[in-house]
Amino acid sequence: MNGTALVDVIIEAPEWEAVNLDVIAGRACSAVLAELGLDSERFEIAILACDDTRIAELNTDFRGKPHPTNVLSWPAEEIELPTGQSPELPHPDPDGPPVELGDIAIAYETCAREAENQGKPFSDHVSHLLVHATLHLLGFDHINDPDAAHMEAIETRILATMGIPDPY
Repeated sequence: MNGTALVDVIIEAPEWEAVNLDVIAGRACSAVLAELGLDSERFEIAILACDDTRIAELNTDFRGKPHPTNVLSWPAEEIELPTGQSPELPHPDPDGPPVELGDIAIAYETCAREAENQGKPFSDHVSHLLVHATLHLLGFDHINDPDAAHMEAIETRILATMGIPDPY
């Protein structure tokens, strides 16, 4: 149960070429699954490493917000979330194929700008955003205060296991 999540990174923006995103993503996504007691090798996640222009298009198309954002996520399945609690987690068949959790898009310019403005190493900020997005794929959310507090506590705990300070 301590393998690496099956993460497929598609690099669309050339700025991401200089970043070891495969390693960062594998580590971040696996840390989420491990924290939740899930076998990392039984799940797949697709990540689009794009630029602000592309993520603004996606943000417009899917959220009606015509501007760039740092990260977006699309769970493979809709999951009901009891307020302030964890969603029911998936349990893949150990003999079946890995479960597709969903897709993540992450924008280079926004991530770089935020990391610089917050005085954080770029890789730590990207790791945090990928932890955050992976939790969304599993049904966690931050729509209301109890859900936000629950999700942030889990993120902070996961990041600590990765040696990354509390981003909040």
